[in-house]
Amino acid sequence: MTQRPDPVAPADAEARALARTLLQATHAALAYTDVQTDTPGISRIAFGLGPDGAMLTLISALAPHHAGLSAHPACALMLGEPSGKGDPLTHPRLMIRATARFIAPVAPDRPAIRDHWLGQHPKAKLYIDFADFAFVRFQPVSALLNAGFARAYRLTSDDLK
Repeated sequence: MTQRPDPVAPADAEARALARTLLQATHAALAYTDVQTDTPGISRIAFGLGPDGAMLTLISALAPHHAGLSAHPACALMLGEPSGKGDPLTHPRLMIRATARFIAPVAPDRPAIRDHWLGQHPKAKLYIDFADFAFVRFQPVSALLNAGFARAYRLTSDDLK
């Protein structure tokens, strides 16, 4: 039996640049493990990069994905939205496998993260200081960039910096 060539290429400079562009998104889809059913769940979340370039979100303890990430930090993010034209599957999108780490309310870098977050998400001012909200840092493990028809790339965590 002949082995088919891998259709997913290693990242090149163009793929890394496109991935970094997609990382400028203000929202993402988050895949997590639901603690009640031990099955996959998905949620749309606010997303942004912190002052140090780390991937972040701000979530309420009332959200099912908060419990999911607390119990099972392995997760995945999907960034990229189709424009109004053409087949949505031809538009670039980035899937990131990551590990979620909650940022303690007393962490020394939290004030800078908070201020930076509000610059990107000004409406969060309404709830950012509620006791049930926490920042989560996503540590990327690997990524898959679909840059359009027949253009797929594997990325490492270093490729996303």
